[in-house]
Amino acid sequence: MFRLEAKKPSLCKSEPLTSERVRATLSVLKGVLTSCYGPSGRLKQLHNGLGGSVRTTSQSSALLANLSVTHPILKILTTSVQNHVSCFSDCGLFTGILCCNLIENVHRMGLTPTTAIKLNKHLLSLCTSYLKSEVCGCRIPVNFSSTQILLCLVRSVLTSKPACMLTRKEIEHISTLILRAFLLTIPENTKDHIILGKSIIVPLKGQRVIDSTVLPGILIEMSEVQLMKILPFKKSDSFKVALFRVSLSGDLSDTGEGTVVVNYGVSLENAVLDQLLNLGRQLVGDHVDLVMCQKVIHPSLKQFLSMHHVTAIDRVGVALMEPLSKMTGTQPIGSLSSISPSSYGSVKDLCTEKFGFKWFFHLIPNEETVCSLLLGNRNDTVWDELKLTCETALHVLQLTIKEPCVLLGGGCTETHLAAYIRHQTLNKPESILKDGWCTQTELQLTTEAFCSALESLTGSLEHDGGEILTDMKYGHLWSVQADSPSVVHWPDLLSRCGCGLYSSQEELNWSFLRSAQRPFAPQPCLPHEAVGSANNLTLDCFTAKLSGLKVAVETANLILDLSYIIEDKN
Repeated sequence: MFRLEAKKPSLCKSEPLTSERVRATLSVLKGVLTSCYGPSGRLKQLHNGLGGSVRTTSQSSALLANLSVTHPILKILTTSVQNHVSCFSDCGLFTGILCCNLIENVHRMGLTPTTAIKLNKHLLSLCTSYLKSEVCGCRIPVNFSSTQILLCLVRSVLTSKPACMLTRKEIEHISTLILRAFLLTIPENTKDHIILGKSIIVPLKGQRVIDSTVLPGILIEMSEVQLMKILPFKKSDSFKVALFRVSLSGDLSDTGEGTVVVNYGVSLENAVLDQLLNLGRQLVGDHVDLVMCQKVIHPSLKQFLSMHHVTAIDRVGVALMEPLSKMTGTQPIGSLSSISPSSYGSVKDLCTEKFGFKWFFHLIPNEETVCSLLLGNRNDTVWDELKLTCETALHVLQLTIKEPCVLLGGGCTETHLAAYIRHQTLNKPESILKDGWCTQTELQLTTEAFCSALESLTGSLEHDGGEILTDMKYGHLWSVQADSPSVVHWPDLLSRCGCGLYSSQEELNWSFLRSAQRPFAPQPCLPHEAVGSANNLTLDCFTAKLSGLKVAVETANLILDLSYIIEDKN
């Protein structure tokens, strides 16, 4: 018997943001994200109460993936940030904190959601237009004939991830390796469109960070015993390669569903083995030098190939199939029937490598567009964090090729942008007010909410009780240590701004962040001599940050626009 229960009515809640519980939950999420922000952000340990691995991180991708949220508003916010990070890899914390700040400020100032949403859209378009313009004072074009800006960008990504536990020397070493790995993926001969290669991160857990290195080609980890079985390699100018994605083990797992009909007296195992050996004869006849298989190769087929001086490597794994195909020019073979000659590829050379206690089979390509970044770190936890950071840095460099410019980091872009928006809305409000759908007061309040959200974000970079200042010429961020004298000659305490572009020895005036000050026009157009002379800039990815800004504002507007939440309780 089945027990029938009456269907429960859906739970309908109006004006969800007016709930004290919802606002408190948003505040908690904001606090978690804010505490992780920046180079001195506090680390978080993620673990299951029932046991299992422990993850130490301050990165939004790891944090939000392990954070269980139940309220629909939090789900909207976290999903938006996760979608942004999945596309751009960087600026996840920036996006989440800015979104929380915007929602919080609109409610704190008592603004009507409809008006705030419209004005937020206008202010967002003002930001994006300025950031894309040639007169933008916080955007630097990237010159690919020099590696200086690219190296600063990679170094900034590494520095912002404290859970990697890197020293300054290690940061410099890994930054150089990441940039080298990226440059190896760029083909030498390109026409209209660039098709980038691939960088593969190979674990050297337990080894020193400083022992990390980059090699062209692909390294496949093998035991010393396995390597001894396939050595020595015959000498050749080029090695012909066959790559199989189908199992060569002789089992029937890849035959699909259905019934296999076998005649009486026929041994199925022998029939399959004969088919494998026929395949081996074709490979030998086609003068193949190296056979690689994603899955398992039957021992008899391995022995047959070895007798004919063909190297056989199995259990390559699905992760290496695409890079192997790209590097060798092979088409992965998916059947045991006759092989088309066009399926074969080639490599320049084969050799072995040893790093620490690990042995590797090294495939050296004809054209260096695939490389291996052998990455070491002290233990599994910090290695996982460093791997994720290196992947982010490599993705950021790829995005920079598409849009060859970067933004000033260290909070300077946000404070500069806030100063620019305040000045524009104060001096040119006619474009907004002419339609009559908002008042001068509403415009001023929404502008203040928007700019304050940006400035609060930069304030999140300070975790040790220090003060944040802005200068009245460039609109950049300056940090002062805690317990500094209240009356002081600022140039004596300040060294360089957050991004490292400007020095305190210039003739500048400073004020505390979010203090009452008259709006001013920050200086546009970065001077070339200032950019050229700065060797240690803190930079942000232009594409990732611009997308993060858009996602933050659009998600905040979506949440502000929610009138009802309807939950099915069945």
